[in-house]
Amino acid sequence: MILIRSFIFQIGMWAFTIPFTVLAILTFPLGAITRYRFISIWAKTILCWLKLTCNINFTVKGFENIPKKPFMILSKHQSAWETIAFQKIFPPQVWVLKKELLWIPFFGWGLAMTSPIAINRKAGKKSLNQMLEQGINRIKKGFCIVVFPEGTRTKPKEVGKYHIGGAWLATKSKINIIPVAHNAGYFWPKNSFIKKPGEVTVSIGPAINTSKITPEEANKLTKNWIESEMLKINV
Repeated sequence: MILIRSFIFQIGMWAFTIPFTVLAILTFPLGAITRYRFISIWAKTILCWLKLTCNINFTVKGFENIPKKPFMILSKHQSAWETIAFQKIFPPQVWVLKKELLWIPFFGWGLAMTSPIAINRKAGKKSLNQMLEQGINRIKKGFCIVVFPEGTRTKPKEVGKYHIGGAWLATKSKINIIPVAHNAGYFWPKNSFIKKPGEVTVSIGPAINTSKITPEEANKLTKNWIESEMLKINV
């Protein structure tokens, strides 16, 4: 039954994504935030479809920790789920991602309309300058920034290396970091077609003020909070 539900979800997602991408491209003349709000309808619709077909719901702890001004989200990365759900949970946001993702048919084209911070990871130090320049630009437009410091999806109870890029960008941009832990990997596993029913727990931590600390300190505080919280929410 889980296999059938997962198949129905996948078919429905693509059936909705293809025509919606055409509409998303047509929003190009609109302002960045207006364009984002329209395109995020896709994510909110997919979340509803996921709940209907695969019975995956979610609960959020720590809503009160979400600032009113733009901030940096440094989050655990276990699944494709959080890239969708964060669009419903948090204010307008952009992602730091490798530019190759924008070449993916339909998904990448729609993603390009959300003003992402797209970098060439092979460019070394130049990519950091690109990230900072684009990051400051997006913050001025009112966007939050999402970075997955482990860089790639990890399995439940697995701890990857926390790369310093997100913390570096936050300190250089003078914005607070909001650490986020979740256990989506149990229900939408890494690189898996199968979606298992259940309730994802998302925990939003208190803001980390980056004005008087180094990127290394900010990165360590982020990792410590996320990983300690993961011990509480792992199922």
